[in-house]
Amino acid sequence: MIAFRRVLLVSSLAALIAAPMFAQEIPTEGPVPTSALISVESKSGAPLDPALLTLQINGHATPLAGVTPVHPGAAQVAILIDDGLRSSFSLQLPDVKKFITDLPPGVQVLVGYMRNGQVQSDAGFTADHAAAADSLRITISSPGVDASPYFCLSEFVKHWPTNSSGARFVMLLTNGIDPYNGSTSIMNQDSPYVQTAQEDAQRAGVAVYSIAYNEAGRRSRRGSFSGQSYLNQVAEATGAQSFYQGSGNPVSLGPFLTEFRKSIDESYTINFMANVAGKHNPLTRIKLKSSQPGVKIHAPDSVRPGVVQQ
Repeated sequence: MIAFRRVLLVSSLAALIAAPMFAQEIPTEGPVPTSALISVESKSGAPLDPALLTLQINGHATPLAGVTPVHPGAAQVAILIDDGLRSSFSLQLPDVKKFITDLPPGVQVLVGYMRNGQVQSDAGFTADHAAAADSLRITISSPGVDASPYFCLSEFVKHWPTNSSGARFVMLLTNGIDPYNGSTSIMNQDSPYVQTAQEDAQRAGVAVYSIAYNEAGRRSRRGSFSGQSYLNQVAEATGAQSFYQGSGNPVSLGPFLTEFRKSIDESYTINFMANVAGKHNPLTRIKLKSSQPGVKIHAPDSVRPGVVQQ
């Protein structure tokens, strides 16, 4: 089991090309170098034209200091699996294993299981893809063992390893249901725990992707819509995507994992200046658009000023 420590990823604008610095104190006021991780969908396959991007911070036009493609080997990918998933999930393990072993050399990958509000991992992040793939196992498949995937996500992103660098991606494999929201009704889609997890991921600069998959027990059946709605909410807020919106479990994870890999390959880091507002350094709203034909941008809707990624 790996215990992750609380960290803050920060650096100066001059260090953007080099490895980012960690645990550096952020000023309590004024503009500071900031970055955000985005992904791009291009219908024509044309590369992103940075000149056609426009950025607003809190509704005000803000110039971009740089737009840099994520290097294929400079990324960390955490695959977080709900330990309460149905035993049939074991049939999906070959697809997950193939995804891991096919990652570009240098990508650090972690396989973790969400159980009782925490992420449990045997090895943590590693560039040994074969070893990471070998750590996959059959889920416990006990109803409720996950507690809440959003508790797990919050704890994980807040304790991302201090020696990490590069773009941060999470793939959640879970039904997405928040059992502590009081109701899984489609009329109750406002969970403070989901919101907290979303904001924790934004502060850490993590893009949270997901594929919905039912767990064992009745709760999953009646809460399928609720869970998928929450997963989509977190994905969109962090500049990612939730790939599956079906009524049952997907036949194969392969096509969705292929889309996930494509999103990683088509990710960029945008750099800009954002104002720190007070010592608590709250999240700041951003809005990124492109006027490039056939291009769709996935960007977080909020960032923490002063957090800079390589």
